[in-house]
Amino acid sequence: MSEYKSDISGWLVRRATWHLWVVLVAVLGALVARTARVTPDGGMDNAIVVRAARVWLAGGSPYDDPHFLYLPSAVLAAAPQVLVPRGVLGVLVPVVVTGCLVGGWVCALRLHGVDVRSRFAVLGLTGLAVGFAPFAHLVLLGNWTAAAVFALPLGLLLAGRGRWVWAGVVFGAAVALKPLLAPLGLLFVFAGRWRGLVAMVGVPVVVSAGAALVLPDPAGFVTRTLPFLLRGDDGFVRLYEASPGAVLPRVGVPGVVAAGVGWVAAGAGVGCAWWRWRWPGGGGGGAGALRLAETAAMLMLSAFLVSRPSYDHYLLVVVPLLVAGLPCEGAAARGVWFWLAFVPQLPGVSWPLLEAVQRRAFKDAVTLCVLAVTLAVHCIRSGRAFSPPPPLPFPSSRGAAPSTPLGAAAPRPPLRP
Repeated sequence: MSEYKSDISGWLVRRATWHLWVVLVAVLGALVARTARVTPDGGMDNAIVVRAARVWLAGGSPYDDPHFLYLPSAVLAAAPQVLVPRGVLGVLVPVVVTGCLVGGWVCALRLHGVDVRSRFAVLGLTGLAVGFAPFAHLVLLGNWTAAAVFALPLGLLLAGRGRWVWAGVVFGAAVALKPLLAPLGLLFVFAGRWRGLVAMVGVPVVVSAGAALVLPDPAGFVTRTLPFLLRGDDGFVRLYEASPGAVLPRVGVPGVVAAGVGWVAAGAGVGCAWWRWRWPGGGGGGAGALRLAETAAMLMLSAFLVSRPSYDHYLLVVVPLLVAGLPCEGAAARGVWFWLAFVPQLPGVSWPLLEAVQRRAFKDAVTLCVLAVTLAVHCIRSGRAFSPPPPLPFPSSRGAAPSTPLGAAAPRPPLRP
C-alpha cells in the first residue's frame, strides 16, 4: 500500500521473537485484569452511556444527564450492555477497548507499510501501553474514544487505497458512536472526495435521526448537549480539560482571551493541515501514507485545542498513528520535540504541584500544545522542502519519459576526471 519504503533496517524491522510477544500479551493482559478488578461496571465513562440507555429503556430521556455527550445513536448502541451482567461487563469492556487500541495500531502500521510482525510493531505497542499514561486511562475509563482510535487509521488505510467512500462510512460510523472524528470532514474537502464526505455525514445523520424517533426527547442533543458543550461551564468537567480555553483561566487568564488563543491556534493548525495536503511530496512521504496521517492528525489536534471537553485520552487518536510512521523517512515522529511532548505523560514521574488528579490537566495541556506546534512546524517544513524535479532532457518529445521505480535510487551523475 505504501508508496515508499522504510529507510530503517536491521534489528527493529526483523520479525519479533516469541519472547517479545509474551511480554506484549502479559502487559495488555495485566492492564485488562487490573481494570476489571478496580472497575467492575466497565469503567466510569462507559457507565455514563449505559446509564443513559437504562434511563431510556425505563421511559426517560438519556439527555437528563448533562454528562451524556453522545448522539442518539449511541443510546441504541449501548442498550445491549444493559442486559449484560455487571461482572461480565467489567471484563468485557476493557477487553473491547484494548482490542480497539490494538486494532488501531495494526491499521496504522499497515497504512505506513510496516510489518505487523516486526519487532517495531510489538515494541511500539508495548511502549504505548507502558510508557504513555493516556493508554491505561482510556482502558480504565472504558471511554468510547476507543472507537475513534480504531476508526481513524482504518479509514485512512481505506482512503490510501482509493476507497474514499468506505473511509467516509468508517468515519461516519465512529461519529455515530461519539462525534470525535467530525473534523475529518475537512480531509474530504481538501481531497475533493465529495462522495466520501456525503457518506461520512450521512451515516451518523441517518442513524441518529432514526434513533431520535424512539427517544422521548428527540431533539435533546441539540437543545441540551450542544449548549452544554458551547458553554463549557461545568465545574467538574473543567478540572480535567486540556484545551487552552479551559487551562489558561485556571492560572488567571481571562476566559475570553483564553478562548481566543485556542481558536487562533486551531485556525492556524487547520491552515497547516491544508498546507501539508497541498504538498504531497513534502517530508519525503510521497503522496501516500505520511500525507494522509499527518494531515488528519493536524486536523484532530486543531480540534482538540478548542473542543470542550478535551481530555488526555483524546491524544490516543493521533499518537499511535504518528508513532507508527517512525520507520518512514521524513515522518514527524523523527523529531526530538515530538518525543519531548510525551515527557509529562510518563507514568511514575513526579511533577511538583501537579500530582493531584484535578491538576493533571496542566500536564495534558503541555503535551497537547507541544505536539500540535511540533506537527504544525513539520507540516510547514514539508511544504517548503518540496520542489518539483527538473525535467529530464530527451532528444525527442515523441518518446515516453522513463520513470524511476518508487523506492529506487536516482541514477548518479558521472564522476568528473
